[in-house]
Amino acid sequence: MPNGDRSLAVFIDFENLALGFQGRRERFEIVRVLERLVEKGKIIAKKAYADWNRFKEYTAPLHECAIELVEIPRRSQTGKNSADIRLCVDAMDLAYAKEHIDTFVIVSGDSDFSPLVSKLKENGKHVIGLGMQESTSELLRDNCDEFIYYEDLGKAPALAPNIPADLPENKRKAFALLLESMLALRRENKEILWSSMIKDTIKRKKPSFNETYHGYRSFSELLEDAQKEGLLELDTDARSGTYVVTRFGSESTASAVPMRASKPRRRRRRARPSSAAEHAAPGSSAPEPVRPRLESDGEIPF
Repeated sequence: MPNGDRSLAVFIDFENLALGFQGRRERFEIVRVLERLVEKGKIIAKKAYADWNRFKEYTAPLHECAIELVEIPRRSQTGKNSADIRLCVDAMDLAYAKEHIDTFVIVSGDSDFSPLVSKLKENGKHVIGLGMQESTSELLRDNCDEFIYYEDLGKAPALAPNIPADLPENKRKAFALLLESMLALRRENKEILWSSMIKDTIKRKKPSFNETYHGYRSFSELLEDAQKEGLLELDTDARSGTYVVTRFGSESTASAVPMRASKPRRRRRRARPSSAAEHAAPGSSAPEPVRPRLESDGEIPF
């Protein structure tokens, strides 16, 4: 994958999520989950497991996100949790059949998935967990390579700068998507933000993105305009000649804070050595300097 992007397979234990949302006014939003996961790489497979007769109100949003809904019978009919078993079987089947998928996302907080996580890691897969804070098992959380709490999704980042309100709507949308993508790369601990890396992230977040729609001939022109508006700072790579974003948002603000000027110290003037002529009495002439006696004077110096 370009720029070291990952290939993701997402498996959602929807019944476990429903238990975590019991007693809450808010509804589960799958869009928030996918927007966070797409920052990590390209999502190849998406499956959700539940008895969908019990969760009919969620089927439409999941279908809109192109998630495959796997129907699981009620536990009273099977006597066991069929959703957990089917999810584990599908995940292991995909791990062996699709070698190019290197990252598995388990959207659940159930500790029963800990053996699955361990087996995926044994096969060289990177495992990400995602669940609710109150309903997530510590055993599952600590066994994953990464774990994301649902409550942390969608929070306003501290690095985001304010986009000027007097800009045209097309520019504002382009700048907002640009900044969201750079923040996503920062969350993934990317220190050097290449222009190609930023554009690839934008295309994953919004596949229909095209800089010409926003009035720019190239992506480099979009970056240059963002720099003029004070949203980011650019540098040029010495080898490739492409743009690299060095700072943006509060990073630029922090670097531009002037340091307090210290008070200049007064230098003490050193006393200049005075010559014999300066200390001579008024009206008297300065003594002549003693000339060394040389061999030409008729005497041999000792």
